[in-house]
Amino acid sequence: MDVTDLARLQFAVTGALHFLFVVLTLGLAPLVAIMQTRHVISGRPVFERMTRFWGQIYLINYALGVFTGLVMEFQFGLSWSGLTHYAGDVFGAPLAIETLVAFFLESTFLGLWIFGWNRLPKKLHLACIWLVALTAYASAFWIMVANSFLQHPAGSVQRGDHLVLTDFGALLTNPSLVMAFPHVIGAGLFAGSSLIIGASAYQLFRRTPEQEFFRRSLRTGVVWALVGTNIAVGFGYAQFGFVRDIQPDKFKGAIPGMALGNMILIGQLVHLIVLFLLLPLLFRDLLARARWLHPVLMLMTPLPFVAAVLGWLVREVGRQPWLVYGKLTVADAMSPGLTRPMITLSFAAFAGVLALLALADYVLIARVVRRGPDRADLGVAEPADPSPTPSLVL
Repeated sequence: MDVTDLARLQFAVTGALHFLFVVLTLGLAPLVAIMQTRHVISGRPVFERMTRFWGQIYLINYALGVFTGLVMEFQFGLSWSGLTHYAGDVFGAPLAIETLVAFFLESTFLGLWIFGWNRLPKKLHLACIWLVALTAYASAFWIMVANSFLQHPAGSVQRGDHLVLTDFGALLTNPSLVMAFPHVIGAGLFAGSSLIIGASAYQLFRRTPEQEFFRRSLRTGVVWALVGTNIAVGFGYAQFGFVRDIQPDKFKGAIPGMALGNMILIGQLVHLIVLFLLLPLLFRDLLARARWLHPVLMLMTPLPFVAAVLGWLVREVGRQPWLVYGKLTVADAMSPGLTRPMITLSFAAFAGVLALLALADYVLIARVVRRGPDRADLGVAEPADPSPTPSLVL
């Protein structure tokens, strides 16, 4: 394996690990917001407990996912300075907006939501989590704008030895973006719902005393899993037409073809299971009591994450050997002077850090799930400070 292929493999591994965090964040944020909305409207304590429990899992994934994003950003300067030189004026714009606007706003509203429990008015506190979800989607949008430019460099022209942005509107209406972004949103809802389904099935299989809590959580997960799979599958198929027009060789070759086939198989299989098995049992109020099905639901939990990584591989590998399609090859985008030992060392460091973060994410989320909602720390009211006892000084 030469230096270029090793650098590609490094980015693929670290990108896939980072995307696991992203897809779960995009799924859990709106679901937590929906749970809190139901609490504010109905006033029922079970929805507040659901918000705190699943919100704590969201926070764990978000906090660790931030670090994986920093590793991804660092790689551009380390291994791909040719991309920065050639297309940085265009490619860097949406990344800068994502960092300076979407990410900072998301973090700000998330902080208000975390520390606003029992302090902010209920409706204002609710608005914070919805703004978190919206800015998370805004962040994903700008990342997809940048990625779609690599797939189809719209809105730019070459001047000298680099590209310049000439039409910002064309960048935002890129045909590689308009179907891909909803597809990612659907994949996120699919992943977040599957985590809720698997965790709820685990607790119900254990015959937890929190029956109402996890029955409602399971119902929420199944309903939104159907929504997510519908969006992901529908917009996934909708991409085939324009992909054939702008990248006619996208799906040729063993690696992208195999990844595409497996991704479609997983998406369609889970969609049919949710539609024709889980929903009928749910409407008959049998799903929570179908103990034989709960281990199956637990085993299905990783499937949307596998499908998401396969979809990312199809999108990226099918573009090869181009980094900016038709404009800049991967080999030309590499930083000059890189050697095999340098890439091997950075590969081991990056992959090791991200793998540890992924493992920590799994362990912490599994621990919260096992402990149950009664031991969720998010939103717990602080004890009042005892009043000082008056005393006489004689």
